[in-house]
Amino acid sequence: MTPTPRRISLGLFLLSTGHHIAGWRHPAAWAGMPMDVRAYAEVARQAEAARFDMLFLADNNCVPQTDWPAVRRTTREHILEPISLLSALAMVTERIGLVATGSTTYSEPYHTARSFGTLDHVSGGRAGWNIVTTSNANEAWNFGRESHLAHGDRYRRAAEFVEVTKGLWDSFADDAFLKDKESGVYFDAAKLHVLDHKGEHFSVRGPLNLSRPPQGYPVLVQAGGSDAGRDLAARTAEVIFSVNQTLPEAQDFYADIKARLTAHGRDADSVKVMPGLFPVVGRTRAEAEDRMAELQKLLHPDVGLSLLSFLTGGFDFTPYDVDGPLPELPDTDVGKARLKVIADLARRENLTIRQLYERIAVSRGHHMVVGSATEVADRMQEWFEGRGADGFNVMPPTFPEGFAAFTSLVVPELQRRGLFRTEYEGTTLRDHLGLPRPPHVARGRVALSA
Repeated sequence: MTPTPRRISLGLFLLSTGHHIAGWRHPAAWAGMPMDVRAYAEVARQAEAARFDMLFLADNNCVPQTDWPAVRRTTREHILEPISLLSALAMVTERIGLVATGSTTYSEPYHTARSFGTLDHVSGGRAGWNIVTTSNANEAWNFGRESHLAHGDRYRRAAEFVEVTKGLWDSFADDAFLKDKESGVYFDAAKLHVLDHKGEHFSVRGPLNLSRPPQGYPVLVQAGGSDAGRDLAARTAEVIFSVNQTLPEAQDFYADIKARLTAHGRDADSVKVMPGLFPVVGRTRAEAEDRMAELQKLLHPDVGLSLLSFLTGGFDFTPYDVDGPLPELPDTDVGKARLKVIADLARRENLTIRQLYERIAVSRGHHMVVGSATEVADRMQEWFEGRGADGFNVMPPTFPEGFAAFTSLVVPELQRRGLFRTEYEGTTLRDHLGLPRPPHVARGRVALSA
């Protein structure tokens, strides 16, 4: 049998009005998109028509209350609950995957298993769970806590959280539901397992009141870049969203993840590594550069400095000259990997604080390409063939215009090169990604012995 050629996976990172933090001010941007399900639906259909693997929704559970002058100028804290939104988008799409963020710090395994399992049923097997430990300390105040959990504690909780959730998805065997009208038996209780989990962080009896999801488990996604985050990903994830600025950095991350997978007894090809990619695309490089310059003019300094402070763990830049060099940044208990990416970028390119926040406002530390469709496709091919990526989480600067430029110009170029599909071959997110359906694992005790 001829092996299937390796192809690029593409996710669309749906964020507000686009990924440029001031992009909502652009004349062509949908400023009302954060609360407009019809706008999301139009973008989702556009992504499906372009044969993207998945849509991805990030999430947070707070409005930061430390920098109102900057916060009032952004759309980022104006966000619909992702499971509800993706359930609506499941009704207006047929094939594209639907991935939502769910916190292991500010949620419970039973609730997560039920909501993501339901999304998988509603969508016919297209759900994915982006497992996060939550880096925003402001969320603690909305969940009865005065402070955020320490980094190590969050990751230990997350590891147990994932295992409990998988155990709940395995409550019913795949063939448990008989639906036998003649005998009156709806399901075989011998194929229902009560988890009875008691661990360091959770005590969950189960079972889940939901049949096993169509995909077995929704696809498990993880985005941590710290050592603890990488280890959690290597143990549990099937897709990893990464933050890399250069190809050598991406190759190092890729090689490290693949080695960790092997160390955990997993197939190195069983996980897709998908760095974030911020593309500003034009019919020519000059047109793309003009688009980028137009967006940068919309950036207010308050917003740039506020975002930079957030991404560096709350560092206060106000005593420093914005046109001077980046000061030494202390270690932080949140966003360790992102902090390193930002500091390395400033040092490598000798950026001032102002120049750094102008870059970060665009991509938040992710790789940026400004150019023609050929140039963007060249960069993607270089990272893909150079083993820095299995695919990309695409972060358009604006919706709908910035994404339309990518789908109309870059996607056809990738297809022409044989790097991206022209049609879906399957119906589930696992099909798109080439991931196997996990077998049922009997956990806990049987509800009723035969």
